[in-house]
Amino acid sequence: MKYIFLLFSLTCFAQQSSKTDFISLDALVKPNAIEKTVKGEVSYVFKVKELVDTIKIDAVRMEFSDVKINGKPVNFKNSGKTLALYEGYKKGKNTLTFSYSAQPRQTMYFVGDVSFGNNQIWTQGQGKYTSHWLPSFDDVNEKLVFNLSVEYRNDYEIISNGVLKDISYNSKGNLKTYRFQMQKPMSSYLVMLAISKYDKYEKKSESGVPLEMYLKRSDASKFESTYKYSKDIFDFLEKEIGIKYPWQVYKQAPADDFLYAGMENTSATLFSQDFVVDETGYNDTNYINVNAHELAHHWFGDLITAKESKHHWLQEGFATYYALLAEKKLFGENYFNFELLKYAEELQNANKVDSVQVMNAKASSLSFYRKGAWALHYLRENIGAENFNKVVKNYLKKYRFKNVETEDFLAEIRKVTDYDTEKFQRIWLESTQFNKDLALSILSKNKIMNTYFELQKMENMPLPLKQNNFVSILHSDAYYPLKQEVLYQLAKEPYEEKKMFLQLALQSNNVMVRQALAETLKEIPADFKAEYESLLNDNSYRTREIVLQKLWTKFPEERNRYLDLSKEWVGNNDKNLRIIWLTLALGTKEYEKENKRAMYLELLDYASTQFDGSVRQNALEILLQINPSDEKVLISLLNATTHHRWQFVKFAKDNIRKLIKKPEFKKQLEELLPKLPEREQNFLKNELK
Repeated sequence: MKYIFLLFSLTCFAQQSSKTDFISLDALVKPNAIEKTVKGEVSYVFKVKELVDTIKIDAVRMEFSDVKINGKPVNFKNSGKTLALYEGYKKGKNTLTFSYSAQPRQTMYFVGDVSFGNNQIWTQGQGKYTSHWLPSFDDVNEKLVFNLSVEYRNDYEIISNGVLKDISYNSKGNLKTYRFQMQKPMSSYLVMLAISKYDKYEKKSESGVPLEMYLKRSDASKFESTYKYSKDIFDFLEKEIGIKYPWQVYKQAPADDFLYAGMENTSATLFSQDFVVDETGYNDTNYINVNAHELAHHWFGDLITAKESKHHWLQEGFATYYALLAEKKLFGENYFNFELLKYAEELQNANKVDSVQVMNAKASSLSFYRKGAWALHYLRENIGAENFNKVVKNYLKKYRFKNVETEDFLAEIRKVTDYDTEKFQRIWLESTQFNKDLALSILSKNKIMNTYFELQKMENMPLPLKQNNFVSILHSDAYYPLKQEVLYQLAKEPYEEKKMFLQLALQSNNVMVRQALAETLKEIPADFKAEYESLLNDNSYRTREIVLQKLWTKFPEERNRYLDLSKEWVGNNDKNLRIIWLTLALGTKEYEKENKRAMYLELLDYASTQFDGSVRQNALEILLQINPSDEKVLISLLNATTHHRWQFVKFAKDNIRKLIKKPEFKKQLEELLPKLPEREQNFLKNELK
């Protein structure tokens, strides 16, 4: 039934769009973080090409007033999903104005605590629909120019699409309005705003495009490590794609508890706060790939947009591939090939349980992103880089600010080459299988990749038959995945037989090689203890976490010393090291007995709503192990069931369901019901049934 409704909706929109053309929107938007509402005043300019009975604008759970067309009040219908107009417009140009208010359940998110001054407001349109906070168009094929003005408190920074034209203040000076202006049309899902206590950093690209980079004021020291290579990525993509960046400005800002890694809102990318890192955290997780991916979308997705989900790979496949090309420029061909190998292995594994068809509206992100990127790499290798670049350039020029489907891209290939696009489409875009043989045939052209493949074949060989190869690799400046593979193959070997190799691996001073050693060494002999302890000083929070836990477990007599060494550690944004330290300190009976209560309360605090979902989940995972019957732990867990991030919600619901199966916890949860907010009560009542 839902597919019939979807088809009907698309048909209705197609009929409307053939008869009307929305040209621009100018809106004043006023979010309220305390009430979690938004109000606005909207002005649309549209043309009626043919007389039409009804014109609809998507608007979810909104209230409207002062609706006028061409300056005259008109009647309208509000279905709760759309604003329907049926009178007052004429053939030709028209102006529609109205005021609206809404309390968005999704798409606009109010994060943090206003009373603590650490709150943010941000939007996420793709997959969620901008029509929850701004009357607009859910269909991506309706493109228009969006100009937003946003009013908020004067001690916050405001970001939206386009160039900031001016800032004005109210008479009291406590509110300010940022007025933004776009020049070119885009789909509604790419409209955004973000409000936070940001600092702004500015650079310019080689072509003169202003590059604005934002961070929370408390993260000022992390600017260089977070935005590393940002200008280089921009300059590379503009040259590689061959089409000038299509917008007037490029902004980037992190968002707390963001739904995804990043989002390519036109001219203004939002990305997860998890990628805001210091120099050590940079070695564990960094923004570089997401940075390049979201920027590439400003051509593939924002400039040209897929007509429907079936062709979504034209956005995600291209963005994924061009991000890899940017990383190739930064880190070299070996890095590029090993990333492609990872993609190939993921796709091959997915073949066992799922289809990896690319041209399918229900395809997984793995297919759209990874297989789409592989399809483009295979194409580029077969038609040559020069022809590939020419095809892409022609494709972008022809369809700029329009919507596209796969055949549009394939047609441009045929104009430049005689390449068999039907076979390409059949193998790479329509097949439910990933052709690993074709992928490996390309990777095997690289000498380092061949060495790696030969090394993998040695996995089941006795150590004496491959030890010379291992020594040679560990002694050399070979690319680090080869050295990691040596350590993975040594994992099950007795310590005495692999001691020499471990010493060589430590001497490499490569963070990733040393991390592989930390992960694979199961036992820590006394004569290797000092060397293993040296990993506690590595420039990787992930390595330190692995090593601290292993040393604490293997050497109980040294626990106090290890805890003293790591007492000031915090780790990444998810506070991984601090939470692990608190866990180990609480589990060490004789360590700082007088501070046990304070340690527990700190851990409990990390599970509260003051922190991001990643911090809360880390804390709750530990608290559920050490004290699941604490009422505050259960209340924090139940609160997580109403969070906006589905991953955190799933974690919370799964754990509640496990607890309910135990009679003592079921009884405790039943007693908690009256103390809970309505949404949490409703969830728990259903589960208790």
